[in-house]
Amino acid sequence: MQQRKVVRIALGATLVLSFGVFGHYIVSRSTTMGTETELAGMSYTLDQYCSVQTGANQTDPEAIVAFDDDVTKTNGTDTTVSGTAVNGATPEPTVKPKASATPKPESEYANVGISIAADYVNIRKSPTTKAEIVGKLYRGSAATITATKGDWVQIKSGSVTGYIMKDYLAIGYSAEKLIDDFGTKWATVTTETLRVREEKSTEATVLTLISGEESYEVLKEDSEWAKICVDGDTSGYVSKEYVKVTVQFKKAVSIEEEREEERRKAAAEEAERQEQKAAERAASQNNNSSGQSSSSKKSSGSKSNSGGSSKKSSSQKGSSGSNSGSGGSSGSGGGSSEPDTGSGGSSGSGGSGESDTGGGGSVLGSGDGSAIASYALRFVGNPYVYGGSSLTKGTDCSGFTMSIFKKFGIHLPRTSGEQSRTGKKIKVSEARPGDLIFYSSGGRVNHVAICIGGGRVVHASNPRTGITTSNMRYRTPYCARRVIG
Repeated sequence: MQQRKVVRIALGATLVLSFGVFGHYIVSRSTTMGTETELAGMSYTLDQYCSVQTGANQTDPEAIVAFDDDVTKTNGTDTTVSGTAVNGATPEPTVKPKASATPKPESEYANVGISIAADYVNIRKSPTTKAEIVGKLYRGSAATITATKGDWVQIKSGSVTGYIMKDYLAIGYSAEKLIDDFGTKWATVTTETLRVREEKSTEATVLTLISGEESYEVLKEDSEWAKICVDGDTSGYVSKEYVKVTVQFKKAVSIEEEREEERRKAAAEEAERQEQKAAERAASQNNNSSGQSSSSKKSSGSKSNSGGSSKKSSSQKGSSGSNSGSGGSSGSGGGSSEPDTGSGGSSGSGGSGESDTGGGGSVLGSGDGSAIASYALRFVGNPYVYGGSSLTKGTDCSGFTMSIFKKFGIHLPRTSGEQSRTGKKIKVSEARPGDLIFYSSGGRVNHVAICIGGGRVVHASNPRTGITTSNMRYRTPYCARRVIG
């Protein structure tokens, strides 16, 4: 019995030593398979062993894991952060984790500031509220940031360079969010001419052709097409393959520029007031003249009545003859009359009597085309208002030309279509300052401008640009008319 007991003890010791030699392999197998090893009476011991071995390969849950650099400083010595030792054993080196997140790219507006002031923020000569004011950055206007000094940034916008407190600006990604609110997208044509279509299709009707190197406001866009405003009520789609879309913001205004703009507006308003006074005087003179003519006719009629019924009858016939001829007044040549030249226009070419509304026509009056162009340029920058005719408060294209020529005693019809039938038709290539240039959409004239020379025109373009100057061929001209001799 004693011998059998010794044999059993030796056998048990052998089994325990076997676990020590092959333990790592057993742990690996249990981890891989995920089940207990079926050894009678040994399951609990095996579970304990696996737990210890697994823990020995784990790092301290409170250890700091660096993403970019796994090295820390300890008493001036570089020490690599590693796993925690178990029972004094040296742990295996911990594999450094790699950063999985991609750094956010810098905003393309990182050096751009957009004013978020209620109205405007002052631009100062130096970074202090006591410094001289050199300009203003109105709400929604943008500036390039060139330097930062504490709570201030140095900016450049337009012709102005100075300092603004950062709190008044949206910068970087904050600025990007304001593009749709304050930025204007422009499409610049990158080909010689480009078709503007009614719909987003190469099969759609062509409304007009626009010129290369000109820019047009983008009303909306997608990946392939941009809807642009050409002028007035003409807008359509162009392929984005042939345009470059950019975003523009209003710029800062210097104190000198603001004062000059105030002087320009005052001069324009005074010019319009003088024009209104002149028109009122002319109307008063016409009324007086009509009153005198009516009084003279009444006096003549009274004398005829006193001379007998036969003379009265003769007077009626003469009166009827003198009033014939499209409402013309009696001339000095024995009652002959000349037809009215246009819609209230003065007679041109010495009163030749040719109608100004035909295909050929004649000029409506004499004048200096350069003086007309120069006068028209005084109103550049003033607003566009559909249906308006005020050179200062707002006008559309035909209201603009009508008001400009009215200053020089030439009365044009109200619409661009009617104006395109006045004066004398000329080649577009022969246009000179003071001539009218017309544009069409779908074969119908819908825009008019005044030639100012050098291949350019001045016109009331659209609500965004107002009265402005453009290349005469910013869109394909329909025809040109000369209304002054």
